[in-house]
Order: sequence, then C-alpha cells, then structure tokens
Amino acid sequence: MWAIAIVLLILWVLGVVAFKVTAGIIHVLLIAALVVFVVKLVKGRGAA
Repeated sequence: MWAIAIVLLILWVLGVVAFKVTAGIIHVLLIAALVVFVVKLVKGRGAA
C-alpha cells in the first residue's frame, strides 16, 4: 500500500513539474487516492 502511495506521489510531482496542463487532473486523482488510503487505514485499524 505504501508503494502505491509513493508511486502516486511521484507521478503527481512529475505532473506538476512537467505537464502543467494535466496537473489539475493528476492532483484530483492524488486526492482521491489519498482519501481512499486514509479510509482503508482507519477501517483497518478500527477492526484490529
């Protein structure tokens, strides 16, 4: 799961730096992935 978050972060940074036109889309995808990650993390710890 951490690998996915790191890859998404790298892709987002590349998108902001190299592709300013698509930076908004990549930013939205990063936020969506972060929300899903946090929800799974909270649910996983709550069940344990």
